[in-house]
Amino acid sequence: MFRKIVATALVAASLGIVSAPAMANQVKIQQWGLGHTAGGAQTGKFNKIGTYQTGKWNQAVANQTGRRNQSAIGQEGVNNFADTWQNGRGNAAGVGQFGSNHTAILTQDGNRNVAAGVQVGHGCDANVTQAGRGNVAAFVQTCN
Repeated sequence: MFRKIVATALVAASLGIVSAPAMANQVKIQQWGLGHTAGGAQTGKFNKIGTYQTGKWNQAVANQTGRRNQSAIGQEGVNNFADTWQNGRGNAAGVGQFGSNHTAILTQDGNRNVAAGVQVGHGCDANVTQAGRGNVAAFVQTCN
């Protein structure tokens, strides 16, 4: 009986070790529609990349170096491009978009920066760069 308990405990412990990745980074990408591309890279620990896309020919890129950075993105519509670059710790980058022919580039180099976004209609361009610590930037555009 004692052997079974020990064997069961060892198996349970080994499964727990195997199922917890050392870096614990996350990537979730959902693409419906046609002709989408998504890419990027993660170096560090506890970074999270979202994305979403629908519609047609949307492109998303997310690059993260450091710890506890979060990148969202979104999109819908047609021919949108979103790019997030994060270096440091605790940065959060969004985007949004919705219509068509939008470009959003969010760059964060530092710690605990927040960059938001939206862009509705057609043909909006946004480029946000944050360096240092504790910066907050938000933008909303309705271009045509």
